[in-house]
Amino acid sequence: MSSRATWASYTGSSAIILTVILLIVTGALVVGGLRLRHPLVAARPGKFVGASLIVGFLLAGYTFVYAELAYVVALVKQRPDALSGASSPIRPVTALCGLLAFLVILYLTLPSVTKPVKAHQFWVGFGSAVVGTIAAPMIFELPYDLIVLWKTFPPTPAALYTPLFFLPLFLVAIMSYAMVTLSPFANLSRTTLYLLAGMFFVFAIWALFGFAFPSTPITFALNSIGKVVAFAAAVSLFLPKEKKVQQA
Repeated sequence: MSSRATWASYTGSSAIILTVILLIVTGALVVGGLRLRHPLVAARPGKFVGASLIVGFLLAGYTFVYAELAYVVALVKQRPDALSGASSPIRPVTALCGLLAFLVILYLTLPSVTKPVKAHQFWVGFGSAVVGTIAAPMIFELPYDLIVLWKTFPPTPAALYTPLFFLPLFLVAIMSYAMVTLSPFANLSRTTLYLLAGMFFVFAIWALFGFAFPSTPITFALNSIGKVVAFAAAVSLFLPKEKKVQQA
């Protein structure tokens, strides 16, 4: 937790405003969970749309990699020491959560171990675990990035490099959410909404500390808890459906 901060903290009234906004989002998600009587299931895309979603996600990822490369090259040219000590202390937590999410989703989407698993069933379950694990970190990443993008230290001109980095990343997140509809097991339930509310509540507490870079035990713990809850929300999308569902 000695890595150099990659964004500045919120201070004063800005931290209070951020906390209030996050609490409002938390409350809205709780109310949504209370009002949701049956899980929502999105209409599954056809083969063409499904293939388009996968291609779109890959193109978005390819674009982000090159945008990130351009961002880093410009940053190093302008500030040669900018990346020294700027590693992510939360990366091991993300990796462990990703592995656990994949295994749990795979378990939830495969038939009982007492029954033989057909090849088709295995690949459907495996694909569900893949798209769920891809979407899981993005559940955390999208609101997190919307919060910190105003406080980062981009190369100049910031008006060029900030959107160059973040817009492709937002597109990756949106496409990862869309790919979840490829799974026949995916459904939005109260559990998911409550877990999302929990994540935003953790963000609200973090905002009380300025939504600071996780370089202290408290901010590291809040970052880690938020990440774990986000992955749990992704897993909850694949919990067994109730008998009655609403189609979104």
